[in-house]
Amino acid sequence: MKLEELFTVHVNIEKSLDLQNSEGDSVVMITFTGSATGKYFEGIVLGGGVDTQIIGKNGDTHTLSARYMLQGTDNSGHSCKIYIENNGNIDKALKTALFRTSPKMITNSEALSFLNSATLIGEGHPTESGVDIKIYREL
Repeated sequence: MKLEELFTVHVNIEKSLDLQNSEGDSVVMITFTGSATGKYFEGIVLGGGVDTQIIGKNGDTHTLSARYMLQGTDNSGHSCKIYIENNGNIDKALKTALFRTSPKMITNSEALSFLNSATLIGEGHPTESGVDIKIYREL
């Protein structure tokens, strides 16, 4: 499988809300801001970004579901927005990333309209202020 890196979302964690449950799954909701850089898009994460993580009682499962919107400039120089729904799993077996995701995107950019139907892959990499999410498309 050949992948092309589209852009990176640089997530800055703001705060988190925890729900600890000794009888079953626990939940962490993390709000964030940030920016995006890359050859296809440059911009910022608009307010309201949240990552909801569900952790299994025994730590055996750990899912994540992030929803956020970017505002910026596409590779043709036009202003646009990109909505991202990013679902995946924390995988302790991964050697090069914390997690992998299957992003779904919706954009109003003509130049990036391929994002509306592309098969995308996200990878999370830790940083000092949060996490970098690298977004790739399958070629």
